[in-house]
Amino acid sequence: MEYRNLGRSGLKVSTITMGTMTMGGKGWASMVGSQGVDEARRLIDMCLDAGVNLIDTANAYSAGASEEIIGEVLGGKRKNDVLIATKARFPMGDGINNQGLSRHHLIRECEASLKRLNTDVIDLYQVHQWDGQTPLEETMAALDTLVQHGKVRYIGCSNFSGWHIMKAMGISASDHRHRFVSQQIHYTLEAREAEYELLPISIDQGLGVLVWSPIAGGLLSGKHRRNHTPEGSRQAAGWTEPPIRDVDRLWAIVDVLVEIAESRGVSAAQVALAWLIGRKAVTSVIIGGRTEAQFRDNLAAADLKLTAEERTRLDTVSAPPILYPYWHQMQTAADRLGEADLSLLGPHIAKA
Repeated sequence: MEYRNLGRSGLKVSTITMGTMTMGGKGWASMVGSQGVDEARRLIDMCLDAGVNLIDTANAYSAGASEEIIGEVLGGKRKNDVLIATKARFPMGDGINNQGLSRHHLIRECEASLKRLNTDVIDLYQVHQWDGQTPLEETMAALDTLVQHGKVRYIGCSNFSGWHIMKAMGISASDHRHRFVSQQIHYTLEAREAEYELLPISIDQGLGVLVWSPIAGGLLSGKHRRNHTPEGSRQAAGWTEPPIRDVDRLWAIVDVLVEIAESRGVSAAQVALAWLIGRKAVTSVIIGGRTEAQFRDNLAAADLKLTAEERTRLDTVSAPPILYPYWHQMQTAADRLGEADLSLLGPHIAKA
C-alpha cells in the first residue's frame, strides 16, 4: 500500500480508503447495504490488514448507524493508527435547524458524531455539500472553532463546485482560519468532469482528493454489461447515482476495461481503480462493498500498475468533450507555448 500526503498537510493516507455507506442499512442507505457490527468488524480488519489507514463515513449514512458501528468495532481505541473521516450537512432530524452548515448545526453534529464514533477527535471533518443559505464565513468560523477546541484535526469539503472551494479558501486566508486540506469528489472513467475545474484547483491550492464511488456504483466493475443488470445490485434496486448521460460511451468504456482486465488476469474494477490511483492530484479512492469478496478484489488494485499503452486506451475511450474556455485556450496556447507546455492549462488538457 502506498501512502500520500493529504494535500499540503503532513497527514499521510493510504491510496485506498474504506467507505462505510453500506453499514447500518437504515433509510435510503439500505439500497446499498445493511452490514451489522460483526460483518463490519471483519471488513474493517481486512482493510486495516491490507494497509488501509483511513475510514470514511458520514452522519447521514443510515441516520448515524454507520458511525455507531465504526465506534463499536474500534472500541474506543485506534487500531493500527487508523484515521476517521466523517461529514455533516444533510438532515439529521425534522427540526428546522437540523441540517445545513450553520454554526449551530455543525458544532452540534460534530459532538454527536464524536459520541457515535466513540472517540475524542475526528481526523478529517468534511462539509458534505454546499449550503447556499448559510454565509460561508459562518461555516468556516465554525470549522475553525472545532479545530481550535481539539475536536477536529483537519477539515475538508465534499461535492463543492470550483467557485465554492475558491471562495472558502479566500475566506480562510482573509480571516486567518484553518483551510480545507482536501475535497471529496465523484471522479471516474465515466465521469471526468472534475478535470475541468476541481482537479486543477486541487493542484493549484494544494488540496488532497478523495474519490467517492470510484467504480460508479459498480457500473465499471465489469459485472454490468449492455442489457444486463446483475440481480441484487443497487441499480437493480432502483439506485440512479451516478446519472449516466451517454449510455453508449459507458459500455464502450466497460468493454475496454474488461479487455485490459482479461489480458492482465485481474478484474475490471481493479483496472478502473488503478487508473484513478495513477491520476494526477488523486490522493485516495474510497472503496465500498457488500461482501468480503468485493473488498478483497478492490484492495488488490493498490498493487496494480497500468502500462502507458493501457492508460492511453482508457483515456481515449473515456475522453469527454473539451468545453469552453478550454478549447479556446488549447488553440491559443498551442501557438503561443507549444505542445509541450499545454500542461499549464490543467490536468484535463494535459491528459494527466
